[in-house]
Amino acid sequence: MGIRRALCSLLHYMLPRKRPLEGEAVKEGESKSVQKKSRLRCSADSNICEGSGSGSLENNSVGIGSVSFENSNSNNSDSREEPSITKMAFNTGKSHDIDEDLHSRQLAVYGRETMRRLFASNVLVSGMQGLGAEIAKNLILAGVKSVTLHDEGKVELWDLSSNFIFSENDIGKNRALASIQKLQELNNAVVISTLTTKLMKEQLSEFQAVVFTDISLENAIEFNGYCHNHQPPIAFIKTEVRGLFGNCFCDFGPEFTVFDVDGEEPHTGIIASISNDNRALVSCVDDERLEFQDGDLVVFSEVQGMTELNDGKPRKIKTARPYSFILNEDTTSLGRYEKGGIVTQVKQPKVLNFKPLREAIKDPGDFLLCDFSKFDRPPLLHLAFQSLDKFVSELGRFPVAGSEEDAQRLISITSGLNDSLGDAKLGDINPKLLRHFAFGARAVLNPMAAMFGGIVGQEVVKACSGKFHPLFQFFYFDSLESLPAEPLDPSDFRPLNSRYDAQISVFGSKLQKKLEDAKVFLVGSGALGCEFLKNLALMGVSCGDQGKLTLTDDDVIEKSNLSRQFLFRDWNIGQAKSTVASSAASSINPHLHIEALQNRVGPETENVFDDTFWENLNVVINALDNVNARLYVDQRCLYFQKPLLESGTLGAKCNTQMVIPHLTENYGASRDPPEKQAPMCTVHSFPHNIDHCLTWARSEFEGLLEKTPAEVNAYLSNPDEYKSAMRNAGDAQARDNLERILECLDRERCESFDDCITWARLKFEDYFANRVKQLTFTFPEDAVTSTGVPFWSAPKRFPRPLQFSTDDPSHLHFLMAASILRAETFGIPIPNWHPKKFAETIDRIMVPEFQPKKDAKIVTDERATSLATASLDDAVVINELIMKLENIRQNLSPRFRMKPIQFEKDDDTNYHMDLIAALANMRARNYGVPEVDKLKAKFIAGRIIPAIATSTAMATGFVCLELYKVINGGHKLEDYRNTFANLALPLFSMAEPVPPKVIKHQDMSWTVWDRWIIKGNPTLRELLKWLADKGLNAYSISFGSCLLYNSMFPRHKDRMDKKIVDLAQEVAKAELPPYRHHLDIVVACEDDEDNDIDIPQISVYFD
Repeated sequence: MGIRRALCSLLHYMLPRKRPLEGEAVKEGESKSVQKKSRLRCSADSNICEGSGSGSLENNSVGIGSVSFENSNSNNSDSREEPSITKMAFNTGKSHDIDEDLHSRQLAVYGRETMRRLFASNVLVSGMQGLGAEIAKNLILAGVKSVTLHDEGKVELWDLSSNFIFSENDIGKNRALASIQKLQELNNAVVISTLTTKLMKEQLSEFQAVVFTDISLENAIEFNGYCHNHQPPIAFIKTEVRGLFGNCFCDFGPEFTVFDVDGEEPHTGIIASISNDNRALVSCVDDERLEFQDGDLVVFSEVQGMTELNDGKPRKIKTARPYSFILNEDTTSLGRYEKGGIVTQVKQPKVLNFKPLREAIKDPGDFLLCDFSKFDRPPLLHLAFQSLDKFVSELGRFPVAGSEEDAQRLISITSGLNDSLGDAKLGDINPKLLRHFAFGARAVLNPMAAMFGGIVGQEVVKACSGKFHPLFQFFYFDSLESLPAEPLDPSDFRPLNSRYDAQISVFGSKLQKKLEDAKVFLVGSGALGCEFLKNLALMGVSCGDQGKLTLTDDDVIEKSNLSRQFLFRDWNIGQAKSTVASSAASSINPHLHIEALQNRVGPETENVFDDTFWENLNVVINALDNVNARLYVDQRCLYFQKPLLESGTLGAKCNTQMVIPHLTENYGASRDPPEKQAPMCTVHSFPHNIDHCLTWARSEFEGLLEKTPAEVNAYLSNPDEYKSAMRNAGDAQARDNLERILECLDRERCESFDDCITWARLKFEDYFANRVKQLTFTFPEDAVTSTGVPFWSAPKRFPRPLQFSTDDPSHLHFLMAASILRAETFGIPIPNWHPKKFAETIDRIMVPEFQPKKDAKIVTDERATSLATASLDDAVVINELIMKLENIRQNLSPRFRMKPIQFEKDDDTNYHMDLIAALANMRARNYGVPEVDKLKAKFIAGRIIPAIATSTAMATGFVCLELYKVINGGHKLEDYRNTFANLALPLFSMAEPVPPKVIKHQDMSWTVWDRWIIKGNPTLRELLKWLADKGLNAYSISFGSCLLYNSMFPRHKDRMDKKIVDLAQEVAKAELPPYRHHLDIVVACEDDEDNDIDIPQISVYFD
């Protein structure tokens, strides 16, 4: 019965985990314990959204515990049908608390515990203008339990500048009520309700966090006092965006515990030695640099000899260096270190003591600085926002844009407040800045709302979960340099009764016209692309008669996209991203002129994105997820001298880079170092962490289920051609390919599901027992190297073979996943077997006894790139293998083909990650490496990039603040900003971009942005003379990878009177399409003193 119990446990082990569907909008005052429905039906003038489901989730689902494994022949009337082995994996019973398909990228950032805390959190967002909408969107995508929207005001045309939810049809409706339906579409699992009357502080007790985006300082102090003193404290956030200025204040209570201050995995090191000293020196292997810091606490494990350190007690370190540290402890009386050991950082909780707003406004402490060129700005803005609050409380309105009288009144109020500060008085209140502050005070700009919506949304997550360090306590920001470089007349700010009036009140009508007529290329419509589309539509970019936004993305929508790519809905899954995104953007602003394409941007689509296309652009915005595509777009922008706005995110981190013609360096000018790859021998024979095991598992998956079946099909489809290719190659790789085909079609060929189970059982024995026995036979535990050093020194870990057991669910897990996928490759139907039959089949399998080979060759060279070893008789072996294959092929049906399986990480019902996780964990068990669950395995093996909506929204806000500068033109280098931000810390670092490198020659100078053009279809001789006139002696000219001219080759002098274009066609076999009227050549030059001179690329124009 052991195997039955084990198989039963697999019901839990293999099921995809999903969160119950809970979404419903709630009336004011109605209890949130209403029956949850699966689909919404909302009326336009009501805040009630009704579900179309037919019952509660609990009544419609079957719990895991209800599955019976009783004997199917029992006469007991209560016995239930035993599930088949496939139903065990595809069981759709009562789901777990997290939909991992939907939230996988977010789970990679937060982890399950943080997500569960979020799912239990109720949040209030007060003020549903642009900033409130952005915050609510990010929280709903994150998946909090409920969001309550509060606003007493009505939608105005003014709001359409920054709020993606509203349309002109909503004007006159209550803002909260007008928001509920579209926000609910973002995530049906979040309960969304509204409050449309005056908020009383006692109502705040229902929430774990409250956010106010439009509140007077007096009311904020009152509400904050209530939240601060409440038991337990209610996290309070006050934030506002006023034109190009914004601020945020956080108070999470008198004592708030941060469980994880940075979100990084605990750092580890592999120990090489520990001294017996008072303050012991711990040295680690130089496999990877240590990331420890002085004062860190660490724990030791697996230490041999000095075993006293393995007690799990955290110990403090000091003098942390790249590969060693001092242990703040006396080890003289401990055992002598022998070998082994892992040292792991212990992350400590941190308690923060927040001050209430009433105290903090008078004594703000240190401000969070984001731009060192504005180090004196936060104290002034702290004063300016208080002055604005006083202005509004006295006059009942905001300053009017362009009104010098209102600006002077605000300056006067600020001066008075400053004079009352005594010793804390500021030396300069900067009247010019305050004037701009007054002019834009009423406006909520979309880029500012997007940026602060990301920041504040993340602060709410921190408040609800204790994950990441909160903002402590004030943050001020401005982007004054986004204003037009030229002075504006007050009449420019006059409203035009348009949806862009708020933006016009800050930038004037001239820049608005430029934005509307801009021709923009947006590359990508994923998470960044969706946010950019929303921003551009609200800003009015490409919404004029002359404007056009071209969007391209060759991808389709998947379920995992929905947690952050907010323009997509579940009914869009499988559709083209660019088409759906452009349609959604047009619904935000119907005036948007957008063309959606499904082309990948690269050399192969230069007939689509041709010279004319690039030349007509004003700006390019990248929303890409891979470096190669970024580099290609960067080169195109360099070539056509177009501004490129670049950004990227990684979990809570984001960066933006402005690439401006002739002002900044290009994106490709600086590269991150390549990721360090583990040596092949480490992955295949000497793994020492779970990443190595998962890399091996993914490689084995692809080899067994994709590459080998594909090779089989290539051989069977055209045997003669395949045999010829293998004979011509005649190397170890060709031999290996043939051996794998032969093995697959002969000894390991499967014709029934029984065969597949047998194959899986023998693979288990091969992978986790026999290979380990061979390795430890070749290299025993006491083996030494040629230099006398123990072979199994750190970081190598001595492995132990596994003994298969039907009582071990993880062993059966491997067999089940492997046998089902093996059957799929052979086109064998999966039978509707009972687990009992599966067990009986396993028991019948005969596993031959393994005998290790004395002459086995195991690669130990870390520089080796292949495990296949070359042999002098490869050609002979290849011929023998081909003969054997031909004999086997004669017995196969002519139509026989295998079905290669391509790895797909985001389908929890396909067994791919089940097999990879099982492979990796069994291997980890061999080597004593900690195992991981399927989700963690999915992150690593699937190379999932952690992503959250908040950092994405923030990044696009930063970029769009730069877009104002690019479209307006006339800005200097020091006006632009590159940004790196980490919401987890939080850290904001803004700096002006790096200028391009300038090359000088005689009286000329140029940068990477320059391209020399020569027209008139010149000959080679004419080109050389044209360069000589510049004092440059060309000695080499190439087109692509082909050499057109080199001064060292006498024969090349015969080409002197040939046209460059003719040389390219004759020598380089260049194919010039009809739309191409020039070609680009690379010329190597020297000056008269034989010094190499890097000159720009040369474009030769012809008729």
